[in-house]
Amino acid sequence: MIFKRVSIAVALMLTGAIAQAAEINPAVVFDMGGKFDKSFNQGVYDGVERFKAETGIDYREFEVTNETQREQAIRRMAQRGANPVLGIGFAQAGPLEIVAKEFPDTKFTLIDGVVDLPNVQSIVFKEHEGSFLVGVLAAMASKGNAVGFVGGMDIPLIRRFACGFVQGAKHANPTVTVIENMTGTTPAAWNDPGRGSELAKGQFDRGVDVIYAAAGGTGVGVYQAAEDGGKMAIGVDSNQNYLHPGTMLTSMLKRVDVAAYNTFESVKNDTWQPGISVLGLAEGGVGWALDEHNASLITAEMKTAVEIASAGIVGGDIEVHDYMSNNNCDL
Repeated sequence: MIFKRVSIAVALMLTGAIAQAAEINPAVVFDMGGKFDKSFNQGVYDGVERFKAETGIDYREFEVTNETQREQAIRRMAQRGANPVLGIGFAQAGPLEIVAKEFPDTKFTLIDGVVDLPNVQSIVFKEHEGSFLVGVLAAMASKGNAVGFVGGMDIPLIRRFACGFVQGAKHANPTVTVIENMTGTTPAAWNDPGRGSELAKGQFDRGVDVIYAAAGGTGVGVYQAAEDGGKMAIGVDSNQNYLHPGTMLTSMLKRVDVAAYNTFESVKNDTWQPGISVLGLAEGGVGWALDEHNASLITAEMKTAVEIASAGIVGGDIEVHDYMSNNNCDL
């Protein structure tokens, strides 16, 4: 009788474990630019691939190539029983909100946007804080006292990157000149390396010698132009130092890889929660990259300066203005 009771208990435990494992059927909808954009989308790809490698749990995926596909792709994932459904990029906020209302029992996570629903988790970042740090490095590395910024689509989110960068550069060197360009006003601005190269060359002609690109796949053209012209560039989102070792000064890290991994992991562990998470320097959500590819470009003085700035931001001694708080960068 005791043996029988133990067997039943074990069977129930195993059934519960199997049921919990069966509840996760993850899916991700990548946005414009594709999962191999070497930037934002690829950071997410790295995170979900890490989850797959560690757990053996595969995931469904879809790469959006035009705006009309977003809602359809998210809905299709939910219809197929995906849980959670991970949406990537601010542009998926509207479509994801519509679909999440249709599937109230499905968990949705949105990276880089906010949807206020009981079955949606929204993860956003303090990009201005990370951009401040690379602005410090850019100004200190510049020999001509002029640095540049190339953004992708001209939207408030990318203006937030630019504003933080300007503040960091001016913090390190109040006399530095900062030249800014945006690639365009449509989603095509995220994947136009040719235009990125043109904008970078134009800035170099005006005396800039370090450019920070927050432009998705367009940034690849900026980085190539920097190498070709003997200048320096700063990557974004993922660690892009490896693309052109010796001319990539650093990369502003936006840990979308961690956000994506944690989304799947929390559902697997039954710890997923709806609501808004805001990740900045204090939370390890943003930062800068130092590795074997750029170590020779970062002096001890630069490293110390950026560490002091980081501590100042986390401690509250340095307040980085957020462009999206009032859509301006009056400094």
